Amino acid sequence: MALTLRTGYLEMLRTCWRLQAHRVKIPVLNQMGFLCPAIARHRSSQSIKLPSSYVPQTSLSRPLWPEVSYISSDEEERQHKVVLENVNTLLAKEDYGRLFAVVHFASRQWKVTNEDLILIENHIDAECGDRIRLEKVLLVGGEEFTLIGRPLLGRDLVRVEATVIEKTESWPKVHMRFWKRHRYQKKRSI
Repeated sequence: MALTLRTGYLEMLRTCWRLQAHRVKIPVLNQMGFLCPAIARHRSSQSIKLPSSYVPQTSLSRPLWPEVSYISSDEEERQHKVVLENVNTLLAKEDYGRLFAVVHFASRQWKVTNEDLILIENHIDAECGDRIRLEKVLLVGGEEFTLIGRPLLGRDLVRVEATVIEKTESWPKVHMRFWKRHRYQKKRSI
């Protein structure tokens, strides 16, 4: 009995769906979800395709990053020339304000401006009052522009100089050699 009802019910559903495909309105189809929810879910998941306007815009429906608009090489070259002209006019007028530089000195990177003091703990071969040139310049910037090296700026492009103000002797460094279980110890101060 249940078998014949189920096959009859499926036959009725098939004919209703065929009629609906021909744009015939059948009120039984609206109540189909209440009678047999599994069939209604199966039908709705495979046959109905929603347009993209029905899908809400969430972080999962679109990429997290904005779409990148690429500029042509001609436009990029034109923008490059405009920037170079602006920087060159500022440098010719010497109207660049207070400059800063990022230099690599004594195994560290330092951001320096005019009249800055740097305290290093390494030994350098310069006496007090000597001017030294910091050649590893990574970046130079002002109020209106920034020159970034890849990885360094050229020597002919930028010149950063420093003066040795004070040079004091450091504390004695102890160099110790030791073998365990051999009664061997040697201590030397550097």
